[in-house]
Amino acid sequence: MINLFNTQISSLSIHRVGNKSRNESVVLSNNTYKIDDEIRPLMKEFFLKPFREKEENYFHFHHEADLEFHEIYKAANTIFDNPESAHEVSKTIAKYLFDQSMHPHIKNGEVYIAYLENVQLDNEKMDAIGIFKSELKQDFLQFSETENQLDAVLQQGVSLNKLDKGCIIFNKNREDGYKVLSVDSNRYDARYWIESFLGLDAFQDDNFYTKKYLKFCQDFAKDVVLPAEDKKEEVMFMNRAVNHFAKNDSFNESDFMTDVIDNPDLIPEFNHYKNEKAPKYSIEDLTTFPIANTAVTAARKKIKNVINLDTHIQIKMDFINPESADKFVEKGWDEDKQMYYYLVYFNKEEKS
Repeated sequence: MINLFNTQISSLSIHRVGNKSRNESVVLSNNTYKIDDEIRPLMKEFFLKPFREKEENYFHFHHEADLEFHEIYKAANTIFDNPESAHEVSKTIAKYLFDQSMHPHIKNGEVYIAYLENVQLDNEKMDAIGIFKSELKQDFLQFSETENQLDAVLQQGVSLNKLDKGCIIFNKNREDGYKVLSVDSNRYDARYWIESFLGLDAFQDDNFYTKKYLKFCQDFAKDVVLPAEDKKEEVMFMNRAVNHFAKNDSFNESDFMTDVIDNPDLIPEFNHYKNEKAPKYSIEDLTTFPIANTAVTAARKKIKNVINLDTHIQIKMDFINPESADKFVEKGWDEDKQMYYYLVYFNKEEKS
């Protein structure tokens, strides 16, 4: 878990990177940007806000041959070894980004390389490197005032409310390609930022495995539980799955199946589905792992606990008290109407 509250920008370099396929250029600043006390908090918020709001999916630098051939990894090594070199290395980073900017959809923009101090990751303080890019420009009015006249001039600039692309390289797990967070608000060129430029691969830690296994369970519920039983059981299966993860510190697949799969007939279906689909979720041979609570919380927010009926009625299941659905909701078939129904028991209607 990251804490960026006390993070400070130690140095900042700003360059402009064009689209190489359109014969645009790269503009490299001779010196670091002299950030003053007025703009410092604004730039910090501009750079770091997306990472506070985003789910923490960590990456690491990856190269098919060896990390010593990875351009950004090598640049990060140099900067962490000698922070005074950050500006000169930032030029190398900007030129490398320019070399990757070949697709006609890639927009030109400013690239910012920041050396960050006092970053907290998993309760450990460390330094980090931030690489950020602004692409989209917004129109704004600039006013000039003379003695008896106010004039307006239309200009373009970068909005500090939205960062287009960015990554934070934490000075941790260097031998494995560091731990890296990335954001990309403009999804039309995602491969360019994540793959071509940064060369990232998913960091397979507790958070990764927890997230992937819960996604696997969600798809199993949709593809197998729903056709075999009904929507209520699909919802309740995922409710039991999430609750199992929430109440345990470590995952054991045998315990999970005993606790979560009510219908014994679904156990072989579960095993078959995992054998068939495991590579998609990167959970081959995964039967035990520590559980990451942040991933469980994020998954719970995404799981839909609503049964939508074709009669324009919704039934919302309670994930906090799942036993209510088993005790007080029944599904049946009405022969006269030739329709399914849900029978819901209650003592009184609660005031909203």
